[in-house]
Amino acid sequence: MSIRVINEKCTGCKLCIKACPFAAIDVVKKKAVIAMDKCNLCGACIESCKFDAIVLTKISPSEIDFAKKIEQHKGVWVFCEQKNGVVQSVGYELLGKGRELADTLGVDLCGVLLGENIKAEAQKVIHRGANKVYIVDSPKLKHYQSEPYSKVLIKLIKEHKPEIVLCGATSIGRSLISRVAISIHAGLTADCTGLDIDKKERLLLQTRPAFGGNIMATIICPNHRPQMATVRHKVMKEAEVNNHHRGKIIESSFDDDTYSSRTNLLDVVEEIEETVNLTEADIIVSGGRGLQNPENFQLIEELAKVLGGAVGASRAAVDAGWKTYSHQVGQTGKTVCPKIYIACGISGQIQHLVGMQSSDVIVAINKDQHAPIFNVATYGIVGNLFEIVPELTKRFREVLKK
Repeated sequence: MSIRVINEKCTGCKLCIKACPFAAIDVVKKKAVIAMDKCNLCGACIESCKFDAIVLTKISPSEIDFAKKIEQHKGVWVFCEQKNGVVQSVGYELLGKGRELADTLGVDLCGVLLGENIKAEAQKVIHRGANKVYIVDSPKLKHYQSEPYSKVLIKLIKEHKPEIVLCGATSIGRSLISRVAISIHAGLTADCTGLDIDKKERLLLQTRPAFGGNIMATIICPNHRPQMATVRHKVMKEAEVNNHHRGKIIESSFDDDTYSSRTNLLDVVEEIEETVNLTEADIIVSGGRGLQNPENFQLIEELAKVLGGAVGASRAAVDAGWKTYSHQVGQTGKTVCPKIYIACGISGQIQHLVGMQSSDVIVAINKDQHAPIFNVATYGIVGNLFEIVPELTKRFREVLKK
């Protein structure tokens, strides 16, 4: 899409300025001027203009410079999300799958790392199988902010032209990669659970749940490059560490405008939890609507603490305000793959099952013997969770002390 102002019709009335949600329009010498780096092509200004002075037109794919020559795009890229200067495990999971895809296509596997003082982490990415790591090291990239991160990644992609770009379906990944995709006129498949290659057509086969998880859809993007996908955490195995693997670190830097943002980061407040991180936990104890009120989550927290595990929650419990969103397991929450998943008072609707059914061992506790959770459970206990969970906590505490 392309947008322009017809100067002959524009009166400089400033109605478009008020309508633009992205502050992308200014009036200079009584004529509207659109800042294309801010414009999201939403069309709000067109509807507000009483003089038909703003026009939005379609551009054919052949006219888009970025998609003009698909064959120029080579390589599989993985955006390696970092937090406090440490690459998160979802990046290593994508490097494992990315290595398979790159080998099938016969191209390099590349990591992309943005942050501050991250060169040592770039070496770790190489030891996980990357042939190259593109790094942009700046104090202004220490913490994630959507605008500078997206502008940096867009410039890297336009310069080096990867064939595939993968990113974790985390809160950061979802915020970042959608902005990048729309800016470079690329398709994007969100929340993938499987990736493969059509070798003949060099197409990325992107598989994700659809229609509430009732079917698995495989999506392709034949006409644009790069092919882009976000992948759910914990659905793929991490790449193994090989300290003998060698690769190249490519450093880039950009002007101050690239790092600019319309928002200011005031502070980063870490959530304080006595239990371990949900997505990294080997044992998760989750509670649902069956707990009846937020105070009863103490039963879940005590069992999780005794087991050295994390606390999860169903969407119903989160929507009720019993636990924060960071604890939500399911299609609209986190995907987890612990060794043991204990579901207490969770009925097991498909949206929840999508987020935990790949757990090694599933223990379900529910008073309804017909609850769907029992269909995926390794072990099922039919009974009152207010009697069963305290007894389990007591027994585990005794056994683990020994």
